[in-house]
Amino acid sequence: MKKYLLPSIKLTIVLVVLLGGIYPLLLAGIAKMAPGEGDGVTVTHNGKVVGYEQIGQKFTEDKYFWSRPSAVDYNAAGSGGSNKAPGNEDYLKIVQERIDTFLAHNPEVKKSEIPAELVTASASGLDPHLSPAAAYIQVARVAKARSISPEKIKQLVSDNTQPPVLGMLGTPTVNVLKLNVALDELK
Repeated sequence: MKKYLLPSIKLTIVLVVLLGGIYPLLLAGIAKMAPGEGDGVTVTHNGKVVGYEQIGQKFTEDKYFWSRPSAVDYNAAGSGGSNKAPGNEDYLKIVQERIDTFLAHNPEVKKSEIPAELVTASASGLDPHLSPAAAYIQVARVAKARSISPEKIKQLVSDNTQPPVLGMLGTPTVNVLKLNVALDELK
């Protein structure tokens, strides 16, 4: 037993120092070199921080583009999905309520045209991005609410569309918070 006890204690001490001290410090040092210095990239408007670039937020006013629904009400402290099966009655009722709400605020849109991401929550509940199609389908409502031409709003969506990484990894996305800040900055 002594033969195994001393090496086990030594290994435990080495691993505690490495994994409990050196490794976290190394990761914290690397994070300080990243955008936002490891604290997340903030988005500001009129000199005030209005949110984080990679955390979704709730927008419900017609004058803003709406984000993807969140099963955790955009609570970054407790991200997660609904964990309900696609055929679950409660889940289907929630999705139908979201469809009805969207159609009530966007009467020119047909049910079949609504992108699924506008009525279903993401796995984390914090997705800050929409597809360009999900943003463009909201243009008429936003333009009407702001009394701005739809063409100007479409151009704003286009200007805020991020291409796939390296032009081929992923799909084009629109950061909803940045788009809404750009809307507020329109003259």
